Amino acid sequence: MTFDVRYNNHPEDSKHYDTATLRSRYLIERVFGEDELLLTYSHHDRIIAGGAMPVKGDLALPASKDLGTAFFLERRELGLINVGGAGEIVCDGVRYPMEPRDGLYVGAGTKEVVFRSKDPAAPAKFYLNSAPAHKSHPTVHIPPSKANPRKLGAPKTLNERTINQYVHPAVCQSCQLVMGLTVLSPGSVWNTMPCHTHERRMEVYFYFGLAPDQRVFHMMGEVSETRHLVIKNEQAVISPSWSIHTGVGTSDYAFIWGMCGENITFDDMDFASMDDLR
Repeated sequence: MTFDVRYNNHPEDSKHYDTATLRSRYLIERVFGEDELLLTYSHHDRIIAGGAMPVKGDLALPASKDLGTAFFLERRELGLINVGGAGEIVCDGVRYPMEPRDGLYVGAGTKEVVFRSKDPAAPAKFYLNSAPAHKSHPTVHIPPSKANPRKLGAPKTLNERTINQYVHPAVCQSCQLVMGLTVLSPGSVWNTMPCHTHERRMEVYFYFGLAPDQRVFHMMGEVSETRHLVIKNEQAVISPSWSIHTGVGTSDYAFIWGMCGENITFDDMDFASMDDLR
């Protein structure tokens, strides 16, 4: 397991970052590696984001001294979505088949989580988010048919999209983790515009479904002091609570969003006026 620790910072500091520093603080450049578990631990609400890509054998969530617990989910919950080929996840001996775009919520207290692929030639890619949890909730398998879809946007504003809520009160219980998958319609390239912040929660965006020669320009920073990151396929961005998080792509794409913080109210957003964006 690779465990990359990122520390939080004051929003005033980000105003002085050059491109390289901005990317090193917020961009997760490598999410998947063959037969690797790659995790990034952010001190912004102590979220963990990363990927498990089993190819030749199984991968398991290990015990880690970085968490100070006897096992990974002793005081944490886990949400994940498969963005690769078919696979399965075994949680304390219970097997969950994981087809492409299947999700899984794993409750705190689960001692063993094992990832595996069905076909090494088309391996599963499990993108995961984990947040501290004060209570154990049941583990729930969430195929796309059980996700809660919300259609937003319009072709005229280039942001027609479907927000599929996976780890959400409408689908399953969780402590503070909220997670879902947004798919933009062909011809649409903008997500979350007009943009917003939510001071009470942070977020991580994972972009995928991009061709190798396409990019997403992820907008971040304060409303009056915006910055951007250029994102390739299967990269993620840490978005602090004080930062806007919106993006525009050179083609349509999909992204997984995961949030944790004070509440699990998806619509708790502070929208920014177009007149105030700088």
